[in-house]
Amino acid sequence: MDAFIYQGSPSRVVFGAGSIDHLEREIDLLGAKRVIVLSTPQQREQAKAIAARLGLRAVGVFAKAVMHVPVETAQEARDYAARLGADCAVAIGGGSTTGLGKAIALTSSLPVLAVPTTYAGSEMTPIYGLTDAGLKKTGRDLRVLPKTVIYDPTLTLSLPASLSVTSGINAIAHAAEGLYAQDANPIIGLMAEEGIRALGQGIGRVVARPDDIDARGDCLYGAWLCGAVLGSVGMALHHKLCHTLGGTFNLPHAETHTIVLPHALAYNREAAPHAMQRIARALGTTDAAQGVFDLARDNGAPTALKDIGLQESDIDIALDIALKNPYWNPRPLERAALRALLVAAYEGRRPD
Repeated sequence: MDAFIYQGSPSRVVFGAGSIDHLEREIDLLGAKRVIVLSTPQQREQAKAIAARLGLRAVGVFAKAVMHVPVETAQEARDYAARLGADCAVAIGGGSTTGLGKAIALTSSLPVLAVPTTYAGSEMTPIYGLTDAGLKKTGRDLRVLPKTVIYDPTLTLSLPASLSVTSGINAIAHAAEGLYAQDANPIIGLMAEEGIRALGQGIGRVVARPDDIDARGDCLYGAWLCGAVLGSVGMALHHKLCHTLGGTFNLPHAETHTIVLPHALAYNREAAPHAMQRIARALGTTDAAQGVFDLARDNGAPTALKDIGLQESDIDIALDIALKNPYWNPRPLERAALRALLVAAYEGRRPD
């Protein structure tokens, strides 16, 4: 076996149906006394319910989280936390809300307790992202890693089945790229393949029976593993393209990942054959790129960038941005081939 380095992330996980009942205990373990609750505007009522159960320990609700964490929203949230003297933030929701909590923690070291209601996986990573003037910039800092994560499948029942599909494939993208990352290792490989397997099997069951708690639990379990992969190793072409498309054109995060992933895998197919075999095996198919595309298409997810807001004239703009400061990738970045990738994703063609 080749030599490798594995760095585990220092986070605490509470998993299981009904585990939100342990919220007060987990806040006590953090030593927090003045908690703010973060959410998107759409999840304001869930945030208010969390604040109500915390009673006097909850000093405010900030329900303004949005996609890609604009720097203006991040600063407003930081000012809000400082004004209230908060010593902990509870982030309930998906990647947008967790990302907002990270933006606060980045400059204040305020501990974040994440309560995911999607499969984004951001709660398991020290990666943060901020969008300024249409450009999304990412970084790594252990200060932003949530100290505690409560995974309660019952809280995902409000996530529509259609969004479960795109959120789940977004999570699969983390693990897929982790398998061929420059700093990949055997431990991460085990997490990645198991995470893809759990999501690949769970997504269809959630679509078939949206109230299936076991299926939603499998998806959360898979998202946890895939998020841990994202937090432990570097990403490649797929994530660079999605950060570009999302930050520059404000495309929906999970849907963008869902559409781009099959084409990014096809681009890297010959350069990372062992990783592709593992992805295909986890999905129970013979080809990784086609397997992900079919998983999306067969469960009603969008498969074309033109259907989620990208204009054909945006393709070359995205290409120019993606080629600047590129992430490491197993296959060299070739302009003509990358343009063909984006065109195929724009049109929604199944990878050859």
